[in-house]
Amino acid sequence: MEFRDKYKDDLTQGNLSRNFNFTEDFKTLLKIAEDNVRKEAQKPKVMKSFEESQKSKKTVASMIENKKETPKSVKEQKKKAAEAVKAKAAEPTTVSNGTLDEETIRKNIEKKFGLNKKPKAEKAKTESPDANKKKGKQARKWDKGGTTKEMRELDFSAANGDGDKDKDRDLDETLPTEEDLAMLGSMSGNLGDLEEESSDEEESEEEEEEDTPVQQKSAGKSKGFGMFNVFKGLVGSKTLTRDDIQDVLNKMRDHLISKNVAADIAAKLCDSVATKLEGKVLGTFNTVASTVRNTLQEACVQLLSPKRRIDILRDAMEAKQQNRPYTIVFCGVNGVGKSTNLAKVSFWLVENGFRVLIAACDTFRAGAVEQLRTHTRKLNALHPPTKHNGMQMVQLYEQGYGKDAAGIAMQAVNYARDYKLDVTLIDTAGRMQDNEPLMRALAKLIKVNQPDLVLFVGEALVGNEAVDQLTKFNQALADHSQMENPRLIDGIVLTKFDTIDDKVGAAVSMTYITGQPIVFVGTGQTYTDLKNLNAKAVVSALLK
Repeated sequence: MEFRDKYKDDLTQGNLSRNFNFTEDFKTLLKIAEDNVRKEAQKPKVMKSFEESQKSKKTVASMIENKKETPKSVKEQKKKAAEAVKAKAAEPTTVSNGTLDEETIRKNIEKKFGLNKKPKAEKAKTESPDANKKKGKQARKWDKGGTTKEMRELDFSAANGDGDKDKDRDLDETLPTEEDLAMLGSMSGNLGDLEEESSDEEESEEEEEEDTPVQQKSAGKSKGFGMFNVFKGLVGSKTLTRDDIQDVLNKMRDHLISKNVAADIAAKLCDSVATKLEGKVLGTFNTVASTVRNTLQEACVQLLSPKRRIDILRDAMEAKQQNRPYTIVFCGVNGVGKSTNLAKVSFWLVENGFRVLIAACDTFRAGAVEQLRTHTRKLNALHPPTKHNGMQMVQLYEQGYGKDAAGIAMQAVNYARDYKLDVTLIDTAGRMQDNEPLMRALAKLIKVNQPDLVLFVGEALVGNEAVDQLTKFNQALADHSQMENPRLIDGIVLTKFDTIDDKVGAAVSMTYITGQPIVFVGTGQTYTDLKNLNAKAVVSALLK
């Protein structure tokens, strides 16, 4: 507007070739600008707000560090800086008349059509063995773990229409095999005894009896075998004294301990043998060997022989005539095979025509009731009701877990009485001899139900532990029963006898401590692996 007002007349008259003077105006504007710059410089510096800073412009994604990306090296940064300078220098320059020189025009044409680009060298295609391998840690895939896609195949419920598959599988497992069918009828009557193995000592004794006197003298210098070689120095007519046989007794005690006889019991057994040998007049070596063998054998056989008769078949028949069930309680420590041997006894009783009720009183161990249920199905498959006038030979009485074992046992006995069942076998929870609450519960079960027979189930593998177990079990039953004549252990079931070879000392230890007989001996895992104790067989193995 100022320019129009000032030069309006000149423009309308066409005086365009005159010179316009802007010097004064320029100086005035320059002075104003300098004054403003000087005032700004004198002002104090004001801090920037967060919105004005560079940090406010950064995003969260830009602040996340990616460890997989390697940082740029200094050389690469310098190289990029040099390229930027070179590109800036190669920018087209203009001359004073507004046109481009020929060199700049040529470079622009090459840049536009890509004439200055070098052909890229083809990289050799090399595939490493780990090219297809995924990087990073992979999730573990468990065998038979299953996924959501396999839920349809794993759903055996009735809603899916596959509810009968589970039943079919259980039926297949309980169907008797040819081996199972071969067991039928093999356990009628009384159980068989353990087979007696021939001892090496007896064979050596027979061989020495046939030798000449010269060979007998030379035999004293030979090594021989067996623990009775120590008697070879005791020859001639002589009355034995305690000093003569002391070394022999020490070696005998070590031999018994090596056969799993408890140390205290081995010492007492040796003392009883020494008492019988002391004062005897012995002749030749053969007389010494046979005398010592017979003395030790008599002591062991007398120890293992039952002091009272236990005939379960006869007692069960008498209880049946009295219209009451014959009751047996199985107790012992954990993992000795109470449930397995209870099933063996059930099979033996069924083979002899008795109907059995199994009481599941182990309400602590997970799977205890299911194990007995499986045995019940198996036994009923071997002896189906069709072969016994429609009567089910083995039944299971269960009330689940966490219940009072004494109450379940009482209900089971009453159930057997009401439904005319012949024998009730009560399975109890495994318990250590030092567990007072469980020992108190066992004493309550025996006191309330008053069973006909209390069997302690123990392993044949134990040595000194057998003494501690039986002593504390009997002591706990006596202390917690609060009776003048408490019920103690009536008999022993010796399990896993097939795993000990000739280390049969546990039988001697258990019988010596309780004074009660060994009623059953478990020799395997099938229903027919149940035997009676043969005292001579045990002694024969003990003297090997």
